[in-house]
Amino acid sequence: MLFTTQASPCQQVESRLFPGMNLWIKRDDMLHPQVSGNKFRKLKYPLQSLQGRKAHLVSMGGIWSNHLHALAHAAALAGLPATALVRGAEGMHSAMLDDIRQMGMQVCFVDRASYRKLRLDSLAWQQYVDLPEADVLWLPEGGSAALALRGVAELVEELPFMPDHTVLACGTGATLAGVLAGQAGRGQVWGIAAIKNAGYLRDEISRLLGEAAYPDCQNYQLLTDFHHGGYGKVSAELLSFCDSFQNETGIALEPVYTGKMLFALRQLWHDGYLASNASVLAIHTGGLQGARGFARE
Repeated sequence: MLFTTQASPCQQVESRLFPGMNLWIKRDDMLHPQVSGNKFRKLKYPLQSLQGRKAHLVSMGGIWSNHLHALAHAAALAGLPATALVRGAEGMHSAMLDDIRQMGMQVCFVDRASYRKLRLDSLAWQQYVDLPEADVLWLPEGGSAALALRGVAELVEELPFMPDHTVLACGTGATLAGVLAGQAGRGQVWGIAAIKNAGYLRDEISRLLGEAAYPDCQNYQLLTDFHHGGYGKVSAELLSFCDSFQNETGIALEPVYTGKMLFALRQLWHDGYLASNASVLAIHTGGLQGARGFARE
């Protein structure tokens, strides 16, 4: 079975980029070769809820979406049909789109206004997929359904210790919400927003926790100044940092999520925002396929 019980390694890292820090990395990038990182955890229980029913999977994302990439592989492995509603226009291309088509996922492009409607209306997919609602499993952007939090919360159960600070990248807020659910008020969680104007994620985190019947935990900070220009935007300094970290540690990074998170963590450490003896857990949420959009000679 795809979602067999397994734990990702928790690896201590010594790096000149983080001098003196008691730094550990939860290697969720190693959970599965294609259903990567936090996507593995977020898809686990929504797909298990099908209980063998051959539902048509429908979801949404951009042309480099880690979620769509993971979902296409999961659907192929489970023998389920799937459709991706992709923000963009006919003729747009990416290696991610090539991959999901090869896996059998249908691609339907939607314009920006329609994409915004998909975010707000859980039934808006019906205008693109001519199937009864009972035959479809709709997964919102990033796979961020309430049921996804249960899989993310299991990450905490795997830890060899409870860190003083847990740090992770944020796109939709579901992974942060799942970690809060698992930690149940223990330790502090820092979410590094990978998108501009991310303050609204605080409401999303509270909503997801409530819908999943978890307490509205507030032991977290959402840091919104480390996006490097917005989602999918990078800086030369960020790319250089990712290269340096990978060359030194052997841990591959992509600059959209985990790279931004570790870049922010380094700055916070150097600026004295953490106690010198604090234990810090950084979560590697995978998504390395997205690095192909920033290929460098």
